[in-house]
Amino acid sequence: MGEYGVTPGQRVAIIWDSSSPVEALKDLVDKIQALVGADNRVAVENVNQLSQSAHRESSFDVVLSGVVPGSTAQHSAEVLAEIARILKPGGRVLLKEPVATESGNNSRIKTAAKLPTALTLSGLVEVKELQKEALTPEEAQSVREHLGYQGNDLLIVQIEGKKPNFEVGSSSQLKLSFAKQPGPSGKPSVDPATAKLWTLSANDMNDEEMDLLDSDELLDSEDLKKPDPSSLRAPSCKEMGKKKACKNCTCGLAEELEQEKKNSQPKSACGNCYLGDAFRCASCPYLGMPAFKPGEKILLKENQLHDA
Repeated sequence: MGEYGVTPGQRVAIIWDSSSPVEALKDLVDKIQALVGADNRVAVENVNQLSQSAHRESSFDVVLSGVVPGSTAQHSAEVLAEIARILKPGGRVLLKEPVATESGNNSRIKTAAKLPTALTLSGLVEVKELQKEALTPEEAQSVREHLGYQGNDLLIVQIEGKKPNFEVGSSSQLKLSFAKQPGPSGKPSVDPATAKLWTLSANDMNDEEMDLLDSDELLDSEDLKKPDPSSLRAPSCKEMGKKKACKNCTCGLAEELEQEKKNSQPKSACGNCYLGDAFRCASCPYLGMPAFKPGEKILLKENQLHDA
């Protein structure tokens, strides 16, 4: 197997960033092209333009990122997801990235522990750290210039991961059986250890080492007070500002409105209704009724309740 694990005939993507020295990038590309052969099997992409490169899914056998000597590329979650997308099933990614030995104020710099996690979350498997070494003075200067990191606790980590041997989004039916397996007696078998775990025997109750809670101690004086019935009643429609009862009203507003309707007395427009029909208007609700004394309460039939 050739350098970086590249073999003849493979398609390789080389990812670089602004910190990658131009001559070192050119030398790496020439070296990889010599390993895989001609026929445009090597693609060179900038890390910030990778998602716009329009590569098809499962296009490359190997992705090399940040491996240009002197490069201090950082791999965001989006970049790692795109790398996983363009890799073929079973394909490899080899990347190098400066990491901090402990968490700092610069959120762009991952810690050595978080870098493998980031690869795993992007969908890669068999993630493993291959090498960890101190930065060269040139690399440390590049980190300060491009990432604004002023700490002295950086290391350069080389890490590898693989894409699973299936395509992203593929599915396969699982053959699962949830039926309980019968035991010798024909009844579903029960794991003895499980049964023992959920069994409380009389011996357990008498065990001095068994600490049991007194259920009465779980209640305080406030819990034992009888609640005020008014506090348990839901607010009525009227209390909530409604003027019309709901359908199937249960709060009593419908009955209250009905009673108000029955008790309401129509106001006389002329003031002569109590004198009898000879003094009443044509639309008077008291037509046909005998005269009555002023202020006397008169109950009208439902069909007589209309505007005067």
